[in-house]
Amino acid sequence: MHFTKKNPSEKRIELKNKLKKQKILRFPGAYNPLTAKLIAEIGFDGTYISGAVMANDLGIPDIGLTTLKEVSYRANQISRVTDLPSIVDADTGFGDCKKTIETFEQLGLSGCHVEDQIDEKRCGHLDNKEIIPLDKMVDKIKTAINARKDKNFLIIARTDANSVEGITKTIERVKAYENAGADMIFPEAMKDEKEFEKIRKNSNVYLLANMTEFGKTKLLSSKELENLGYSIVIYPVTTQRLAMKSVEDGLDVVMKDGHQNNIIDKMQTRKRLYELVEYEKYNTPDKKITDFKTDGHE
Repeated sequence: MHFTKKNPSEKRIELKNKLKKQKILRFPGAYNPLTAKLIAEIGFDGTYISGAVMANDLGIPDIGLTTLKEVSYRANQISRVTDLPSIVDADTGFGDCKKTIETFEQLGLSGCHVEDQIDEKRCGHLDNKEIIPLDKMVDKIKTAINARKDKNFLIIARTDANSVEGITKTIERVKAYENAGADMIFPEAMKDEKEFEKIRKNSNVYLLANMTEFGKTKLLSSKELENLGYSIVIYPVTTQRLAMKSVEDGLDVVMKDGHQNNIIDKMQTRKRLYELVEYEKYNTPDKKITDFKTDGHE
């Protein structure tokens, strides 16, 4: 069951066509379906579904504790509420790249990225990461490519080598991952423009840049990244950080004052919420409530 006008195949084709135009595409992180609807309404190009955000939302750290079942269920909920393409973080492949790709493709995602860390992974912007041998990651990429049925489902190879082995070894991996057939490369934890540029000069496929806050990477504008030759920029944790800071500040006020009268102006109104969830569409007399059931996967 789809909530949107476009089916998964149409979303993937549209994304591929936009990538060909060589204009950078902006994908903010959606930590829930309601945020995805807001991202679409404001006019962004797609939604990104972060593994770190998924773990955070469950109240656990991003160290490989989430499962394919958990991530795919939530990714499906997020991707199906808008006509935007959605890219999901597949961590290290959840132990079975074939099953992971098949699952995400079946559930309507437009692409996913698999990284070259060990299964007991760490956030990409923390120290002491460990990566698997290059040939093992090449095998993962080949498995992922062979598993997809729709050639427009993006297989993105993420490398965390920069923080572990440096930029020269990172470039070696980028080239190997391209040769293995990856559609796009995600070089994680680049420090500045120079490192982004080095990757671009040594790569022949689409590139994804991660503009996460409080990490190892200098925050660059989308225009700067476009000029550096990058095709997609993600803002993985931005919306969750904004929301959690507001929630924390608001709860502090309620605890201190004993009421919420002093923070009403910081809240989304009931009217605005109903606009976003399209309340009136669901309230139309000729629509049965079963038309909008959301339990389970599609």
